Amino acid sequence: MAASDEDVKNEGKKSPVVLIAIIGVVVFLLIIGVIVAMLLMGGGDDKQVSQAADTPASHMAPKQRSNDFFNIGPMYPMDQYVVNLLSESGTRYLKTTMNLELSEQTLSPEIDKKQALIRDIIIRTLSAKTYEDVSTAKGKERLKDELVTRINEVLRDGYIKNVFFTDFIVQ
Repeated sequence: MAASDEDVKNEGKKSPVVLIAIIGVVVFLLIIGVIVAMLLMGGGDDKQVSQAADTPASHMAPKQRSNDFFNIGPMYPMDQYVVNLLSESGTRYLKTTMNLELSEQTLSPEIDKKQALIRDIIIRTLSAKTYEDVSTAKGKERLKDELVTRINEVLRDGYIKNVFFTDFIVQ
């Protein structure tokens, strides 16, 4: 029986050593995990700050069109557009007139200078649509979102908040 008491004592001595070793490995792995997480999450802050300072104001534009109809910004009226819609027969067309809601009045001179570019963006966007794309209210909303996004990509002095169709005929 003395041997069995010694075995119990030895096991009691071994188990704290094993337990301390396991705790040490777990703590080491936790420290490594925290360091990796901090590097992944906090490592890009300097780049983001420097990129934000270098980017034009148009890249600071909200990702969605403005739905604040109580505080509508300055309006910039656009010319009438008549484009063929994408179709197999080529017989459908869209006639539309729109106003661009500006983030600030100081954007108007830039739009005047880039009138041809913005007109080209609008024509390419409209003519890439099918009748099914623009015939529903949801389709018109998606079209507005796309126009705002594409036009804002070329603006520096502000951004387009919304597009308002003042005339929209599909035939």
